[in-house]
Amino acid sequence: MKKRLLVVLCLILCLVMLAGCTALPVLGLKSMFQERNLENAGSHLAEASGDMVTISKEEYERYQKYDTLLEIMAIVEENYYEDTNEHDLLDGAAAGMLSAIGDPYTYYYTAEEYAAMWEDDEGEYAGVGILISADYTTGICTAIRIFTGSPAEKAGVLRGDILYKVEDLYVTADNLNDAVDIMRGTPGTDVKVTFLRDGEERETVMTRAVVSVNRVESGMLEGDIGYIYLYEFAGDCAKKFTEAVENLTSSGAKGFIIDLRDNPGGWVSDAETIGDLFLDKGLLYYIEYKDGTRENTYSTDGKVDLPLVVLVNENSASSSEILTGALKDRVNATVVGVQSYGKGIIQAVTPVGKDGAGMQLTIAQYFTPNGNKVHKIGITPDIEVKLPEGDPGIYEFGDLKDPQLKKAWEVMKEKIEVTQ
Repeated sequence: MKKRLLVVLCLILCLVMLAGCTALPVLGLKSMFQERNLENAGSHLAEASGDMVTISKEEYERYQKYDTLLEIMAIVEENYYEDTNEHDLLDGAAAGMLSAIGDPYTYYYTAEEYAAMWEDDEGEYAGVGILISADYTTGICTAIRIFTGSPAEKAGVLRGDILYKVEDLYVTADNLNDAVDIMRGTPGTDVKVTFLRDGEERETVMTRAVVSVNRVESGMLEGDIGYIYLYEFAGDCAKKFTEAVENLTSSGAKGFIIDLRDNPGGWVSDAETIGDLFLDKGLLYYIEYKDGTRENTYSTDGKVDLPLVVLVNENSASSSEILTGALKDRVNATVVGVQSYGKGIIQAVTPVGKDGAGMQLTIAQYFTPNGNKVHKIGITPDIEVKLPEGDPGIYEFGDLKDPQLKKAWEVMKEKIEVTQ
């Protein structure tokens, strides 16, 4: 299987992520939002009688702030030259409100988008089988993983190819979701996709198919070194990672290389579960809210006590950095590669309203067990290994011609020798 190069969150036809999303699952968020004073704005309704609703003066004054929006809607409904959809206008207003925060990791999901996000997290979808990273600085969208057996693999798409055009849509970071929607569709139907490689356009017609997403790949390298590539923190990744550790350990692994290169992150709970495999009881990471409140997350006793090497690159982000930081600080895991992305903030994902819509909101910043800040800094490798100039990093799984993996393997051999 081809190796891959890279908040947030939608593994649909592509995983639409801005260097990943460190996200808390939706379970329990309602109560958490209440505790952190993020309750619904309309929580102070006093009483209702017939067609009349009585509210407090405070709440009335709050609603008055929205008079301009209501006025705009009324003008549009009365004067726009075609009929409008009130639901669409409200969706747009909600999306605009969150966009005005100026945080690329905070945004609104329509009911359709919210349902699709959860569906894609299950790991199977109809599309062409490409994982896409969006760079909001340059606007460039890059293929960072091609799924095994997918239409994209059959069409010869490679990691590092730039998604240039889907049908007649020229693709940028801002409209990547639209491009994804076009590429998704009914299995057996065709879609025209154009990529850039070495500055040359490569147009291909792919037939959509059902694509299964594997989040974990594992095997034994020479010298009884277990090698696990974790592609993202989503779906059943924690279960599959645990199974890989158990299988490799029972097969005689003397140490583990955990490859998090281009892993954009995902669910924090998965990082906690995986980290706990290698840690005894103690601090795993902690988060801080804007009011200064600190919340600690701990690991439990009972660890796999083997040497560790963690591979990271400039696209290893969010939950990848939580896991790397914990293993580096707590069990002296050697980090090999290049400086990680530096996404040290956490988002909460929760449903809103009554029609199935949702939202994602940045709620806190996280730190490693030793108190190291990650956001906009990243994690510095113990041993820096850059890919040679012009090397696109396209190697088969476990290929020691990969210079970063080779160095990780050499480091692990030395760690094993010291422990024997």
